[in-house]
Amino acid sequence: MPITTDKDLSENSRALWLKAMHAVELRNYGYAISLIQNILKEAPGFLNARKTLRKVEIIATKGKKSFLSGLSTASMKGAGMVKKDPVAAMELAEKNLETDPTNVQINHLLKDASKAAGLPEVAAFALETIIEANPTDTKTMHELGEHYLTMGKADEAVTIYSKIAEMNPGDLTAVKRSKDAAATASMKSGGWDTAQSYRDLMKNKDEAISLEQKSRVVKSVDMIDEQLGELTPQSEAAPDNIDLMKRIAKLWEDRFEQKQDEESLNGALYYYSQTNELGGGSDPAVVRKLSTLQLQGIDLRMKSIEDWLAGDGAEHEEAEAYKTELEDLRAQKAGQLISEAKKRVERNPTDLQLRFELGEQLVRARQYTEAIQELQRAKQNPNARLKAMNLLGQCYTEKNMLDLAVKQFQEAAAEILAMDATKKEILYKLGQVFERMGKKVEALDCMKAIYEVDYGYLDVAQRVEQSYGS
Repeated sequence: MPITTDKDLSENSRALWLKAMHAVELRNYGYAISLIQNILKEAPGFLNARKTLRKVEIIATKGKKSFLSGLSTASMKGAGMVKKDPVAAMELAEKNLETDPTNVQINHLLKDASKAAGLPEVAAFALETIIEANPTDTKTMHELGEHYLTMGKADEAVTIYSKIAEMNPGDLTAVKRSKDAAATASMKSGGWDTAQSYRDLMKNKDEAISLEQKSRVVKSVDMIDEQLGELTPQSEAAPDNIDLMKRIAKLWEDRFEQKQDEESLNGALYYYSQTNELGGGSDPAVVRKLSTLQLQGIDLRMKSIEDWLAGDGAEHEEAEAYKTELEDLRAQKAGQLISEAKKRVERNPTDLQLRFELGEQLVRARQYTEAIQELQRAKQNPNARLKAMNLLGQCYTEKNMLDLAVKQFQEAAAEILAMDATKKEILYKLGQVFERMGKKVEALDCMKAIYEVDYGYLDVAQRVEQSYGS
């Protein structure tokens, strides 16, 4: 059974996950625990959810042990379920960990059930939980070290065995296994475990060094040009080598970052286009690189026009034509950003972060009506909720729907406990809306709330002090 992420969840479970994250943010821990337990019934391999659940349970119980700590009837009952129905045994373990998340016996039950269910990563997490709560439990540490080795995680095994040896230098088993694990890790990184012969190993090592040198962070244009001179003829001889195309594209991109010139930009665009074509457009990272570079090309042209107009160009007879081009470029950039954002939403319609990004671009393009629908959906994402509410308030303000703007800003401000930069921005906008509505007292209250913590924020001090006649 594979480990899953939120991207692998069903639409219903993903919605529950978003609600759970929002509940955690609001410190509604009981509700969050209930939601995550339901998600795990459908997706037992969702390791990130288990880790989040355990953190929430530890916070909720505040480290207090349940009266069921020690010998647990649940662990005995679960032991009989492990072979017959390991997933059900995992659910039983999670239910009992709700009130005692670091319980040793129940975590061992979760470990055994997870192994039987083919989820060794969850089993490792159960052992890690025990050790975190009992850092001197060398017996469990030994078990975790062995488990890491069976998972092929030699580096992690070295770490755990080294900790044991540090605590107890006389533990010769830990000392030996630490050395053995270190040797395994070294062999794996060096290619000894897969090489058919000494010649193969040296050949692989030489190739690895060459590739590493070619892909390392380049510090000078001269070094980039040297590598381009070496790799470009190879790409001409092997035009279907996608890895080579991608490497050359990255070099041109690095060159552009340093020189900010059209030659480098065009080189990066060409080779990323070739890479994208060879990959059939299946690599979203390459697609996004192309989009980013195209936007950088627009920015480069806009900057050159702006610099020219800021200098002697403003009085030139062709100044108006360049001003028109500048406006066209700004519109082109806004249109491309919106187009790319829409494509990402079409590919992942349930991804609320992408919904927020689309709404944000629509607001920047002053397409407030279109933005409202996207931002209303994005509010369901706890990571984007406050930013989405802030932009929604702005949309309602621009559409002169001032009562809705007030409601949105007030709701957002109420969810932020500390007077941070976001809350100050929201309160300031709320005050401006109150002013437009003729509600001077409410507007001043917003400014005073900011004044009390940040005298220098925009023109708040002036507004507040003028109200006192000073």
